[in-house]
Amino acid sequence: MTTSSDSSETSASFLPGERGELLRALAEQRELLLLTVRGITDVQAAQRTTVSELTLGGIVKHMARGGLVWTQILVEADGELPDGMLDTGQYRMTEEETLQGLLELYATAARAVEDAVSALPDLDRSVPLPRTPWSPPETVHWPVRRILLHLIRETAQHAGHADIIREALDGANTTAQR
Repeated sequence: MTTSSDSSETSASFLPGERGELLRALAEQRELLLLTVRGITDVQAAQRTTVSELTLGGIVKHMARGGLVWTQILVEADGELPDGMLDTGQYRMTEEETLQGLLELYATAARAVEDAVSALPDLDRSVPLPRTPWSPPETVHWPVRRILLHLIRETAQHAGHADIIREALDGANTTAQR
């Protein structure tokens, strides 16, 4: 079966079994997010259109930074807090940033996640999560599978936010753009 996201899939998403299916689901959610920023300018990417502080550029930046952070958590598996994980600036597109630059960073992050997951021996591998202000006192461990499911959920949630922001910006939505 051919879908609109087939052309954007990487070799990692063609892996067999559960690993490939999870990476493919993540790639499909990424594609939905990318649809929302197709054809917009840097000014539009930085524009707030709702009462939320979120912008399309800010969402792309956050998703890119999140992908890189989660890759570090997966690869290092040391429970250390990655640099920038709690930086609230990751949610805002600055005047110096371009949407194209943020999209390139997002593509780099997507490849990093897929490469890291492809290289792991199995999805049951336990990974210690970094301690954050909202963490319980004991170290929490997640299997790689749960981290992938978290990334899928996070991407889907922000793709929905982006769709609302884009629709308020100019009436476009992912359903009409597919």
